[in-house]
Amino acid sequence: MYCTASYHRSRSVTPGTHDMSKMIPRIADVTISNNMTKSASTFRNPRNYYNSVRDSIYPRYTITEWNASGKAHLNQSNRERSSAGQIRADALQAVKTTDQMTRNRQAMNTKKLGVRVSDIAFWKEELLQEINLMESEYANLDEHKRILQKALSETMTPLATAEDCLMFREGRTGVDLVHDNVERALTKEIETIKKCQNKLQKLDDRANIQLKMNRAAQKVCEGDAQDKHHSQNLDDRMYQLRNSSSRIGFHPGIENADNTVTIPFTWIKYTQENVARSQKERELSEKLRGEIDSCLRACANEMWSQFNAVNNAFNSRIKETNDAKNILQAHLQRTTNEIRDMERTIDLLKKAINDKDSPMKVAQTRLDERCRRINVELCNDPVMNGLQKEVHEIRDSVTVLKEKLRQAVLSLNRLRKTKATLEHDIEVKERSLEIDYKKCMGARKNTAMDHRSGPIFNMPLMVY
Repeated sequence: MYCTASYHRSRSVTPGTHDMSKMIPRIADVTISNNMTKSASTFRNPRNYYNSVRDSIYPRYTITEWNASGKAHLNQSNRERSSAGQIRADALQAVKTTDQMTRNRQAMNTKKLGVRVSDIAFWKEELLQEINLMESEYANLDEHKRILQKALSETMTPLATAEDCLMFREGRTGVDLVHDNVERALTKEIETIKKCQNKLQKLDDRANIQLKMNRAAQKVCEGDAQDKHHSQNLDDRMYQLRNSSSRIGFHPGIENADNTVTIPFTWIKYTQENVARSQKERELSEKLRGEIDSCLRACANEMWSQFNAVNNAFNSRIKETNDAKNILQAHLQRTTNEIRDMERTIDLLKKAINDKDSPMKVAQTRLDERCRRINVELCNDPVMNGLQKEVHEIRDSVTVLKEKLRQAVLSLNRLRKTKATLEHDIEVKERSLEIDYKKCMGARKNTAMDHRSGPIFNMPLMVY
């Protein structure tokens, strides 16, 4: 018989996780079967026994051999399972050790890539910030240069604008065609313009040279920033690369390649020098802009004073005209409302007059039918008197209502005439506002001293 006490399950060393258990090699059942077959083959051949019942000879083993064969198979199974368990334990330990080593090294390099990406992003941000500052400075200096050229070539533009404003204001109509403060201020401006020309050619030449230096420094920073952008994208992709990524592959011998041209010290120094050069050119550009500002302020002071006086006169006149137009519009609105109410009243009176027809018909019909009574029934009773009074009252009421209707129609006609007068006066005011604000002030905003020409002539104009 088999010894069942010695048949037991050894402790499994197979990892509990499904993925790791797939990676551990297993001992096939065929191998165990082969080993057990070899063990069984060590027994000698069975003996032959004669069976008298069947009158034949059959090969047979003894009970001892049968028990020994079972024990041998069980022992062989225990030895093989123990050996397989040890192999699996060693394999699992090797997997864990190499996996941890690989993970640590990969995590370390991933961290270094993250630090490198941060360094590149920092210096790229410094470059981009300097590029933005230089672009702003270049635009400011170019704007000042444009103001210089305007001061040299367009000193007659404010004069033409003032003359145009006088011509535009001749288009006013009605009572608004007055000789006001705006007209007097425009006449004085025409007399004072023509005094402002100075020699600014040297400043213009210096501005041209400085613009070229600014552009050169900006180009160097842009090239450095572009290189860092490319490097940042590449290292960021490498930082995001994982074992499960689809873009990974074998590149034999790549670990021995070295095409570097800088070290971290020279890499940082190169960017620092580019930033320092750009900052120096910006300082020189800002200084030159200050000189341009001072020169233009001294040249444009007299023109600005008179120009501002004209603008203030225009703003005051526009405000007066706008206030008068608002008052007229308010009266027009009230008049319109009154016309609407009067029209409703007229409709109400007409309806009231029409509504008297039915009561009149009823009263007169009653009187007419009662006249058809016979003999002694033709009595002048209270009903007769009441019906007669009712007819007289209705007729008097219709007379009163028609008189009120006549008065209401006359009032409505007067209101409509008043409305037409107000609308015409409002049109006159709107035309004056259009001339003063849109044409005159619009033209003045486009002169050489317009606030859009730069910080020198920043004139506060009223927003209508």
